[in-house]
Amino acid sequence: MLASPGVFRGLLDAQATEIIDEMLTAAAEAIADVVSPDQLNVSYIVPSVFDERVSHAVSRAVEAASRSRAQPGGGAKESVLQ
Repeated sequence: MLASPGVFRGLLDAQATEIIDEMLTAAAEAIADVVSPDQLNVSYIVPSVFDERVSHAVSRAVEAASRSRAQPGGGAKESVLQ
């Protein structure tokens, strides 16, 4: 629920035809980056589902992961984009 809107927005923006592990890792890292080190504590490690920054951060990260995978030398022999 926390990542879904951003993941789907990023996939659409990148015109990706498949979901790869790098996209999911990028989404998880984007969620973690929303919580700043000074906010991090025992009771606050994951941002709220109502935090509007999450969806935007996740969509940018997923799109970037998709596009970097599709670039020459991006680590893939075949493009994510068809």
